[in-house]
Amino acid sequence: MQFLVFIIAYPFLWLISILPFRVLYLFSDFIYLLIYHVIGYRKKTVRENLLIAFPEKSALERTAIEKKFYHHLCDLFLEMIKTLTISKEEMDEHFVLPNLDVLKEMERDGKSIALLTSHYASYEWSVSINNKLSVKGYAIYKKIANVYFDKLVRDIRQKFGANLINTKETIPTIESNYLRGIQSIYGFASDQSPKASRAINWGTFFGIETPLQTGAEMLAKKFDMNVMYMRIQKVKRGYYECRFEVLSYNPKSVPDFELTHSFIQKVEEQIKEAPEYYLWTHKRWKHRR
Repeated sequence: MQFLVFIIAYPFLWLISILPFRVLYLFSDFIYLLIYHVIGYRKKTVRENLLIAFPEKSALERTAIEKKFYHHLCDLFLEMIKTLTISKEEMDEHFVLPNLDVLKEMERDGKSIALLTSHYASYEWSVSINNKLSVKGYAIYKKIANVYFDKLVRDIRQKFGANLINTKETIPTIESNYLRGIQSIYGFASDQSPKASRAINWGTFFGIETPLQTGAEMLAKKFDMNVMYMRIQKVKRGYYECRFEVLSYNPKSVPDFELTHSFIQKVEEQIKEAPEYYLWTHKRWKHRR
């Protein structure tokens, strides 16, 4: 059954991927009408999240953010499909790295790097940075139940040299590379809410005390990795800039959880600048004090 669903869906995905960008975004506008006005995909969750994050804004202001977010969400989904057939030249034009030298300098330090980012702007296209790396890059992702779509997502993300590892493979891979002296870069999207049973640290996110993902910091300390923040911004429709910001060259010297708190503060600052580009469909505050 999984294969049947895949072979039916794949030709449509491929056809979408070859659409010129102008046509792709016209199609995205149509998808927006279905997702937002007809289906109402996770609209309740989005509204609850926006109310928690921006209680000072009026209902009209939050609705305006909500609509912009759904437009961006549809763009994001179609851009991921576009990666199937996009060329390296097109990707370099649409996903720009203005200060790549900061990352390259950290590479030259010789240690592996924990690259922290959030579900903001075009986190999907961030896999394209692997073309610019001198060392092996890994992107950590959550495995999809349908094995054929899981393979498709892996193929899409690996097109530009990213090595995908699921959450269960993360620690064994990092440990193996560390013991063998293999310098690597590991991408962590660490802004989502952890399971309450696994929460070992709480911090403030938009004024709400909530559990934070601490895995990236703990692994950076254990395996002596440099830590960097990847700030992705949407310049205009279909165009993004990705800047690198150093968090620590020596995470073992930083008090426990300080790096995690610095990261989540950067995420909050970025969201406040343009809230419509954050992934509001997941329940970020499902556990709170």
